[in-house]
Amino acid sequence: MATQLEVSPAPAPLPSRSRVGLVAGWGRLPIVVAQTLKRQGHEVYCIGIHGHADPVLAEICDDYRPSGVARLGAHLRYFHRRGIREATLAGKIHKSKILFGRFGWLTLVPDLRTIRTFLPIYLLGKKDRADDTLLTTIVDQYARDGIRLAPATDFAPELLVKLGNLTRRQPTTAQQHDIAFGWRLAKEMGRLDVGQSVAVKGRAVIAVEAVEGTDECIRRAGQLCPQGGFTVVKVAKPQQDMRFDVPTIGLGTIEVLAEAGAKVLAIEAGKTIVLDQPEVIREAERHGLTVVAIENGEV
Repeated sequence: MATQLEVSPAPAPLPSRSRVGLVAGWGRLPIVVAQTLKRQGHEVYCIGIHGHADPVLAEICDDYRPSGVARLGAHLRYFHRRGIREATLAGKIHKSKILFGRFGWLTLVPDLRTIRTFLPIYLLGKKDRADDTLLTTIVDQYARDGIRLAPATDFAPELLVKLGNLTRRQPTTAQQHDIAFGWRLAKEMGRLDVGQSVAVKGRAVIAVEAVEGTDECIRRAGQLCPQGGFTVVKVAKPQQDMRFDVPTIGLGTIEVLAEAGAKVLAIEAGKTIVLDQPEVIREAERHGLTVVAIENGEV
């Protein structure tokens, strides 16, 4: 298997001590991005989404403001008042809680800018509510106000996994067939903006990720396949916008895989973020898991 990935030229670095905005969702990714920006000498101004962002960000960033997810106008004003012209989104937003909670989007208490922006989607039904639709709408609103939303990986490109086996254990011939089969399915699910992950065994589909997220998809696969030994394939969408919803794994993913009885995790090289990679590899080895980064479904 190849071990090197040909990477496109990195974007020009930001000037030292430039101000960077961060909109932080759930998980470790916002913390890692904030720490990376601080090491690079930047000032970091962070909006932490209520119920998602880790409060530890207040200790890392130069300024931290907790805010509701539907306070778009407040977010833009916060960045404008601090002279922010470049920002990034990092971390997961739990869409199921936002869209399908008991009282739906009304519980978010949207501000006027959010209402004007999302009225055509939520009330007039002019667009769907797929992830790409909602997030692209937010990116466009930032651009209208003169703020460029950049991919988090522009600031921390080392987070993107390189091609090759991450663990010593390599996939068997049967597992390679499952990886190729799962890759085709996952890419099609991504093209439809349904999800990024599938679980398969013996070239049969066990579970497909949708609004619940990767971890719940893996847990469901474990329930449906109690004998274990299945393969999980997680990929970027064919139309992946690297500014948001980039496939991400970390220690939590490995723990869920082990508990569910999975044996293989295949991820897309160059388009998947691996957080705390040395620890992820050690934990995978401890559980006898195979983790491999591939291109075009080929091992």
